[in-house]
Amino acid sequence: MSEKAFQFKEFKIEQDRCAMKIGTDGVLLGAWTTLDRKPESILDIGTGTGLIALMLAQRSTATLIDALEIDENAYEQAVDNFEDSPWGDRLFCYHAAFDEFVEEMQDEEKYELIISNPPFYVEDYISENESRKKARFTEALPFSQLTEGVSKLLHPEGEFNTIIPFKEETNFIGLAAEFGLFPRRITRVKGNEASPIKRSLLSFGFKENKITKDELIIEISRHHYTNDYKNLVKDFYLKL
Repeated sequence: MSEKAFQFKEFKIEQDRCAMKIGTDGVLLGAWTTLDRKPESILDIGTGTGLIALMLAQRSTATLIDALEIDENAYEQAVDNFEDSPWGDRLFCYHAAFDEFVEEMQDEEKYELIISNPPFYVEDYISENESRKKARFTEALPFSQLTEGVSKLLHPEGEFNTIIPFKEETNFIGLAAEFGLFPRRITRVKGNEASPIKRSLLSFGFKENKITKDELIIEISRHHYTNDYKNLVKDFYLKL
C-alpha cells in the first residue's frame, strides 16, 4: 500500500504517519461486524488510521464511537481522519495503552460493541521500524490482556468482534472463555478456493449460544473477486 491517501466511497484515510497501512483485515472486520442490535456506543481498540471506527460510523447510527491508539503518530493521524470525515462529531480518539484505558473506564458506562484488529506475530517477521513492529507483534497487546480488558468494558448484552490468524483461533476462544466471553459467529477467510484458511473473524458475547460458522473466499483469481467478498465490501471500495 502506498503512502498516499486511500479514498473510500464516503471517507478518505490519510496513512502516511501510520506504521500499519490499510489492509484487507481491517476492511473485512469493519464490513463483517453485524449491527443488528443497533449499538449506541462502540469502542475500536488499536484503531491505527481510524479505518474501522470510520467504517462503523458510516454503517451505524451509534452516537458514541471511541477509538484507542497507543502510537502517537497513528493517534494524531486517526484524529485528523476523524475530523475530516462526515462523522467527526461522533468519533473520539484516546491516546493511551489498553491497560491504562481499562483501568480508567471499567466503572463507566459499558460499550455495546467492541472491535479490535489486534497486533499479531507473523513468523520470521523482523521489522526495523519500531512502530510497525509494535503494531504487528502480539507482545504490544497480548490476546489475554485484550480479552480480559474487553470483558471489563463490554455491556452485558454487548458484542466483541475481532480478526486473528486462523492458527490462533482455538487458543483465542479458550482465552476469551476464561473471561466469560463465548463465540457466537465464526467466519474463516481464505484468499482463494485452493489456499489454506488464513484468518478467523470472531464475534463474542457473554452468553453461550449455538455458534454460526461459515467461510469467506476473497478471490476467484488474482484481482477477480468473489461475489461474497464484493457484497461484503461494496459500500466502501470505489472499485472492485
